[in-house]
Amino acid sequence: MTEPAERPGPAATAGPAAPTTPRDRWRSFGAPALAAVTIVALCLGALVGWLAFGDRAPDDGGADAGFARDMSEHHAQAVQMSTLVMQRTEDEDVRRLAVDITNNQAFERGMMATWLQDWGLPRARGGDRMEWMAGHDHMDMDLPAGVVMPGMASPTEIQELTDASGGEAEVLFLELMTTHHLAGVEMAEAALDTADQPEVLAAAQRMVDAQTGEVTLMRDMLVERDAEPREDIDAWLAEQEAEAAQDDSPAVPVQPDHSDH
Repeated sequence: MTEPAERPGPAATAGPAAPTTPRDRWRSFGAPALAAVTIVALCLGALVGWLAFGDRAPDDGGADAGFARDMSEHHAQAVQMSTLVMQRTEDEDVRRLAVDITNNQAFERGMMATWLQDWGLPRARGGDRMEWMAGHDHMDMDLPAGVVMPGMASPTEIQELTDASGGEAEVLFLELMTTHHLAGVEMAEAALDTADQPEVLAAAQRMVDAQTGEVTLMRDMLVERDAEPREDIDAWLAEQEAEAAQDDSPAVPVQPDHSDH
């Protein structure tokens, strides 16, 4: 006779659950929550840092963009006058100066065009020339007919340089370029006062230094050619020298006052 199959016994009753420890609760809830909060805090910190210190494109109507556009146009005429005199003189000193101006200012024009492209801004200005310089002396100048910015030669003066040759062309070029450089230096100094971008500030300072040195050279070259430099040139150069010396001088520490001791 077949034995009946053994029936399984009743399932074992589960014992009471083990108590949850603080460490277990930390692993399950605390650590993930802290990680999430940390990630959010890091993201917010990075965002705030970028907003405060990150490289951002300047405003279209700001000093950085305005300087790049206006100085590019100013440089274009300097290159034009330098090219004209190179074709009209055999004097090596004048030709060397004209070549230097052409090379330097053509390079700087390309540099400023690159800035605008990198900033996502058009090369064409939206407003008036030099409106970024509001409050500076340049804004109050009455310009001759046909002159769009201070220091630039008029169409009549460009034609006179075109028609001149030899010593006449040399003297006219040196006179026109001196005036051109004086205004260029003042525009670059305005950028040093108002611009924000490091590359703009560095380039503006280089322009001040280079063009001030060329003004000194052109004053001496005019004297060598028995031509009178501008009456105000010596005073202007002395002012530039004084400002440069002040900028380079170390700050003088304030001595404590011990008179009451």
